[in-house]
This record gives sequence, structure tokens and C-alpha cells, in this order.
Amino acid sequence: MIEALKRRFAELHVQADALESTRHTKSGFQGGTDTNVSADGFLAWSVKVKNLLVTACGPSSEHYKAFGEAENYSSWSGNYSRFKQTRAVFDAAKEDFEGGYVSSIRNLIQAEVFDTELEQAKELLAAGYYQAAAIIAGVVLETNLRQLCAQEEIQPGKLDRMNADLAKAGKYNSIIQKRITSLAAIRNGAAHGDVEAFSQADVVAMIDEVERLVGSWLS
Repeated sequence: MIEALKRRFAELHVQADALESTRHTKSGFQGGTDTNVSADGFLAWSVKVKNLLVTACGPSSEHYKAFGEAENYSSWSGNYSRFKQTRAVFDAAKEDFEGGYVSSIRNLIQAEVFDTELEQAKELLAAGYYQAAAIIAGVVLETNLRQLCAQEEIQPGKLDRMNADLAKAGKYNSIIQKRITSLAAIRNGAAHGDVEAFSQADVVAMIDEVERLVGSWLS
């Protein structure tokens, strides 16, 4: 996902250069001049940039809001002024995203890691190694609980303690807390080699539940 977004930033940067090349000036009213770029090209580029900014930076980001303000910039001398304003915002967003300074990029990175690790758990499960699959799913769960604690400024610790503290802080309700406790029990059984404490079906349900829970936290 991150590499795809970087490629899209690069593509739209090239398109902005092409749009710049359509710049032309003509006489306007009262002896003035109007400087414009291709109106259709500018519209298409703006729509594509806004779509990218929503995905890469978020609809409530300063980058997206600033682009909207720049897009509505009023000028009597053609659309080139608006293009310069919007391109400046786009360039800033591109630089911040590629530098890792956009807050949503952390969630994108976490989501990619999360997907990779759960895919490993699913592959192990399909191969019959359900004990190892349970351990990996448990690691994914604990890692994301630690991330939630960091967001809530809660001191991380053992899984059960983090689970209780996060529920107490209102990050999720008591029903979710109990589900996490059950998932932790499967992980602990697998980690200690107590294969009698859970079944392969339990691990299938565990992976599905971890995927759903962590997916909702990252969204």
C-alpha cells in the first residue's frame, strides 16, 4: 500500500509538470491579462490529488483541508494562480508522506505488518501447525494492544494488564475485554505446549477474531 501511494504521488507530480507546460497568457478585460493552464487537465488532476490525499493523509488532515482551500482560491487573472496554490499543497503532502511525517502512514505501516503476520499464521494453520499459528496470532494481538496503550498514554505491560487498563480507559467495552482474555488463554496454552487446552477450530476462530479486532483499531 505504501509503495503504491508513493508511486501515485510520483505519477501526479509528473502530471503537474505536464499541466504546467500548458500555461498560456491572453488579454483579459480592461487591458489586463489572464494566465491559465488547461481547465480540463487542472480539474482532472485536482480530483486525482484529492483522492490520493484522502487515502494517504486522511480527510481531516491539514494537507487535505489546505488543498480544498487552495482549490477555492479566488483570482481574476485566470486559473494559474489556483494551480500554483494547489500544487504547493500537493508538493508539501508528497514531501511529508515520503518522509514519514504524516500520521496516517503509521497506521498504513502497522496494517501492512499486521496483514503479513496474520497471513503467516493462516499458512501455518493450513499446514497443520495450529500451535505455532496461535502463537503468531497472539503476538499480533499483544503488539497492537501495546500500540493502543501508547496512544492512550497507558504504561504497557503484560497482556492481561494492558487489556484491563484499556477497557478501564474506555478504549473498548467489557465484552471486547472478555474476548481478548479468551484469545490470550489460547495463546498462552500454545506458548506452553498445552495442546489439550485448545483445538484447531479454536485457532481458526482466534485468527478471525484477531483480524477483526485489530482491523477495527487500525481503521
